[in-house]
Amino acid sequence: MEDSGAWGEMPSYIGVKIVKAWPTEKNGKPGYKVVYPDGYESWSPKEVFEGAYLPLEDPRKITAGVVDRFLGPVEVSKLDPKTTLVKAKTATGFVSYEVSSCVDPANYNEDIGKEVATNRIKDTLWLCLGFVLQWGKCGLKAA
Repeated sequence: MEDSGAWGEMPSYIGVKIVKAWPTEKNGKPGYKVVYPDGYESWSPKEVFEGAYLPLEDPRKITAGVVDRFLGPVEVSKLDPKTTLVKAKTATGFVSYEVSSCVDPANYNEDIGKEVATNRIKDTLWLCLGFVLQWGKCGLKAA
């Protein structure tokens, strides 16, 4: 949706919800039956639902599988004789970069550099997804 015209003049909101959902068809179109925490039920087209909701293995916690699915594939490049650069594009399209360097170029190993830098990106995602999960569980509460 573009932010132009009347859309840009209306108040905007961001929200996070944890919902129960399962694939169903409506009028021959694929989608999801959605049940909200308050019991409200709706139906969402498949593309809309899958573009807004990340499947959780356990609604009480973020798991390594959720982090891995959110991260997606990474690109690796060698910046110099000692440094590996990892570029990771997340499910939201947000891009993160991390580097890993060794002391001696004779010890350079791209696989190790990739693992170290990727784990740093994953550590950040654990924090961010934990924040989102907390928001989804508790909503917004005044301090």
